[in-house]
Amino acid sequence: MPTENKFNEEILNSIAEGVITVDKTFKVNFINRAAEEIIGFRKEEVVGQFCKHILKCDLCQTKCPIGIVLETDSNLYDYSSVICDKNGNRKPIKLNAAILKNSDDKPVGGVISFRDISELERIKQESNLISNFLGIIGHSKSIQEIFKLIMEISESDATVLILGESGTGKELIANAIQATSTRKSKPYLKVNCSVFPQNLLASELFGHVKGAFTDAVKDRPGRFELADGGTIFLDEVAEMPHHTQIQLLRVLQEGTFERVGESITRKVDVRLIAATNIDIQKALREGKLREDLYYRLNVIPISIPPLRDRKEDIPHLIKHFIETYSKLYKKNISDISDSALDLLMKYPWPGNVRELENVIEYTIVRTKNDNEIEIANLPSNIKNNFNRHITSVKAFKTENAASLLTLLEKHKWNKTKVAKELGIGRTTLWRMLKQLDLEN
Repeated sequence: MPTENKFNEEILNSIAEGVITVDKTFKVNFINRAAEEIIGFRKEEVVGQFCKHILKCDLCQTKCPIGIVLETDSNLYDYSSVICDKNGNRKPIKLNAAILKNSDDKPVGGVISFRDISELERIKQESNLISNFLGIIGHSKSIQEIFKLIMEISESDATVLILGESGTGKELIANAIQATSTRKSKPYLKVNCSVFPQNLLASELFGHVKGAFTDAVKDRPGRFELADGGTIFLDEVAEMPHHTQIQLLRVLQEGTFERVGESITRKVDVRLIAATNIDIQKALREGKLREDLYYRLNVIPISIPPLRDRKEDIPHLIKHFIETYSKLYKKNISDISDSALDLLMKYPWPGNVRELENVIEYTIVRTKNDNEIEIANLPSNIKNNFNRHITSVKAFKTENAASLLTLLEKHKWNKTKVAKELGIGRTTLWRMLKQLDLEN
């Protein structure tokens, strides 16, 4: 039969909260297992030490929790503070403190119980992330940094160059920049430089006068004039012909331009946001993009990573698109099966977010009302990609297993000799054998 003290110690060791008791001099005389795990010290390392030297609690720097209890004559409950563990890591905690008294109701020490809330704080921080920023969906660090940058430049009129593969959402980023800027109530015009014939792009941007070319039957202002005081977004800006690049450079440098066929210089006040999906360095090397124009455009660069490099955003994008297209097609579909989600997570998404959106619209159309999206509802290219992946993995395993088997038989399954011939360690060889199902 255990003694009373031993029994009480076993009870304290069985609870999930850390417990530390101190004597009247604030020296530790007991610590339970949970406290050992939280602070990283073993019992024998802390007993007899001053409590503040062990916990290094933020609260200790101002007033000891036990001191607060003594002063107020009331226990401390759920008090927030931060402690340092043995390795110097800071951990947020919630603590309780109380005075320990003897049978004569005289204080003989104190007790502090505490719990590590690091995980809770992490979850709170994640939930506080902006997941839908003016139509842009993203929880990944790279997208959150873009959200932050957009807010930081909201008071600026500096030119922005948005870089990213096709389908990553460059126009959405441009829209967010304009919507948070000081020019948000002013004109906002968009031009895709790749859709206009080379001889017409300058007219579209800067306007023309009657008779400037065959179809110029009257004077016409360009997009820059119409956007005066506001913002213009030039998508695929690197597709501009060289003579138009020179005209754009003049606007950026001097704020002036001339209509096509006219010699009158006009002034304009426009904030420019540009975007391109091409390899900028390659375009500069090949002379497709003027270097002086590039440096004028690249005042504030924003690079959007492809979806394959931020796969943690895929579930959030899927949820958003399911909600959007369920409403559009008047269906009650709110979820996707784990197996279908797994296939979408494994797909490389060459078309980026735009391709994902199209896939979800397709699946919503094919999914019956009140059902969740299943593998059968996904497009064939998604399912075929998975089948190709499985086939390639099997082929890889078959080919490499055959080669490894040959070596194993050569050395009569002496793994030390096989590892030596391959120039790898035994541990690495063991992993290879396990991966190729050749363990014995």
